[in-house]
Amino acid sequence: MPKRHLSDYQKGIVKRYYENRETIALQKLGELVSNLYLETSEKRMDRAWKAVEVQLHAAGVHKHQVATLVAERDLGAVAKVLTDIS
Repeated sequence: MPKRHLSDYQKGIVKRYYENRETIALQKLGELVSNLYLETSEKRMDRAWKAVEVQLHAAGVHKHQVATLVAERDLGAVAKVLTDIS
């Protein structure tokens, strides 16, 4: 498979994405916390908690803390971590 070269414009988009990656993760994490608070379906909650785990890692939270937060499924603790990070 040949290497694909990006245009200068595309390189700029990729660069800005990685510069703002943590901010994007924090925004998605806030949305997930809000959705989990309102969610009643167990299946959707499981999916949302998996997404919370991914976003916590992307936001730079320590692996052990992420594992603890997801295992406990404590929205208050996730919200506190979110405010501490931002």
